[in-house]
Amino acid sequence: MTKDILTTADVAKLLGVSVRTAQVLIEGGAIPSWKTPGGHRRVYHADVLALIDSKQSPAETETSAILVVVAANDRLPTYRAAAENAADFSIDYFDDALAALVTIGSARPFGVLVDCVSGLNSEPLLRSLAADKTISATRIIAVGGEADVPADLAARVSHAATPAQALATLRGSAFAADDAGLADWGVAFPVSRDERRRLMAVERSGLLNSENEEGFDRLTWLAAQTLDTPIALLTLLTPTKQWFKSKVGLDMADTPRSWAFCNHTILQREVFTVPDLSADPRFADNPAVAGEPRFRFYAGAPVVDDDGFIVGSLCVIDRKPRVIGEREMKTIQALAAIASDEVRLRALDRRLRSATHAKR
Repeated sequence: MTKDILTTADVAKLLGVSVRTAQVLIEGGAIPSWKTPGGHRRVYHADVLALIDSKQSPAETETSAILVVVAANDRLPTYRAAAENAADFSIDYFDDALAALVTIGSARPFGVLVDCVSGLNSEPLLRSLAADKTISATRIIAVGGEADVPADLAARVSHAATPAQALATLRGSAFAADDAGLADWGVAFPVSRDERRRLMAVERSGLLNSENEEGFDRLTWLAAQTLDTPIALLTLLTPTKQWFKSKVGLDMADTPRSWAFCNHTILQREVFTVPDLSADPRFADNPAVAGEPRFRFYAGAPVVDDDGFIVGSLCVIDRKPRVIGEREMKTIQALAAIASDEVRLRALDRRLRSATHAKR
């Protein structure tokens, strides 16, 4: 007999995902739910079937983490400065409206910021974006005076006075559900505001607990060789673990997530480096620093999926303190970018296989 009311574990079994992913789907609102007097989440069986019958996977129902900024060239530095604290998003900048439209049509970003202050013929662009039904879920914000938003577009186009205000609006709408519930997970490491959506992206990647792949193993080997470090890793961060998709110089398959230096790497878009882990109060008490294997140096760059979410990092580690220069930093960033391309290629391959299967 089929149960009408399901627990989180029941939902996970029905969808064929982990319990943690089911929890994220439920708490994120993808599946309607309610709390029992004891504080446990419950859902109706029919709502889970509706999600399945919609023929949309969680990957398809989730919004991206991509923003597109369109502004005159002399205004772009203002937007870049405003975005320094917006590492939650992957941001593309354009001073050419046509090039921006091509990217917007393919990426279907979470939001588009159109500068209306100077040097850009913004109204035709706003009208084109507002009329495009393929990006109906994309937030469109005109940055400038209220008069810059044509009255007939007000229902589709929002207004912000400054780039900082526009970014704050987008971040607020992206994380309206917030992640206050993370406190219940007992986390002992920093997390970004989009952690729930990031964790879902990790699950969607299909990489967790997968077999070794030559494409990734080449990158970690290159990282270790080029930077002359004994250890190089490609990591994925789950709610509880740092799992190694590829590794050089390390025997273990994973560590507790609280041990992961990469927790800091995924909070930014640039290279994160620590010359001496034992001298940094954030890491001095880390079991891998205070005890064996006594790590001392770390440098890593984020690995990003096709939707702009940071799923993990490519990093190098040494057992002695060291300082790296700009060349080494660029090398790490380039290798992480190649790893990101590998992640995207695998996602594209899965979509093509799924489309081919659906046509049979």
